Amino acid sequence: MLTAQTENLTERLEDLKPFFPLHWAELALNQKQVPLDPQYDVYLAKDAAGEMMLVTLRKAGELVGYFIGFVGPALHYKTCLTLTEDIFWVKPECRGEGGGVILFKAVEAEAKRRGVQRCFFGSKLHKDASWLFEKLGYEEVERFYCLWLGGE
Repeated sequence: MLTAQTENLTERLEDLKPFFPLHWAELALNQKQVPLDPQYDVYLAKDAAGEMMLVTLRKAGELVGYFIGFVGPALHYKTCLTLTEDIFWVKPECRGEGGGVILFKAVEAEAKRRGVQRCFFGSKLHKDASWLFEKLGYEEVERFYCLWLGGE
């Protein structure tokens, strides 16, 4: 059985770290030019300031997925508390079990509990999860484009 729960990022970071290279290998662009190298100190500082949200997905207690997002007033709209997704991922062998819906319903509940007014979530086009957001009734509002300007 899959369950989702809000957890503390600082307390769970070491548990999450083994997942990040797997997540990166599956989804990251420009992998030869941009190595995985998270600024953990920034994440921990934001967590200490109450600006992070971690919701984990567990199967029989084992960590199988996560959502990490930033919570704070929007830069253009300081009166609008906003949740902006940083990353989310579910282990491939646990996909197809409804975990994405369970995870994001828990994210919604935690966002509401914190007084968040607006959420922004995204999907990589080469590993599209738009179906999940459409299933949850979210509205598509923007697309991002990438241009690599760095060296080879």
